[in-house]
Amino acid sequence: MAVVLVAEDDQDIAAILTRLLTRAGHSVRHEPDGTAAFERAAVDRPDVVLTDLGMPRMDGLELTRAIRGHPDLADTPIVMLSGHLHPGDHEPISAGVCAVLLKPCPNDKLRAVVQELIDRGPHAHHGASCPVHQPVSV
Repeated sequence: MAVVLVAEDDQDIAAILTRLLTRAGHSVRHEPDGTAAFERAAVDRPDVVLTDLGMPRMDGLELTRAIRGHPDLADTPIVMLSGHLHPGDHEPISAGVCAVLLKPCPNDKLRAVVQELIDRGPHAHHGASCPVHQPVSV
């Protein structure tokens, strides 16, 4: 069973994501802000991090950069799910995100992207790009 860490400050969205990913067979951990998510990631070492962009204390870009800068977490696949990005926005990819999904995202697409990254496993992010998984925008 893969562990997915969900960093999402909206409790309703977090509940929906938790239910969706749990039904897909994953063990889900949730944290309401980037700082708490980073601290949880350092302890739990999740298989995938699913992060929102806009969160208190540390946003999704800062969380991504912190994960990429941590020697034990740097290869962790990261998906950004946000309603505050525009198609073609390159900042998340430059920060080291593997996939970008725009809210609202179809459930089957979200499950497929998370599963693909779980299947691929940890992988290097040379520079700020992910050579294994091309960014996905829905």
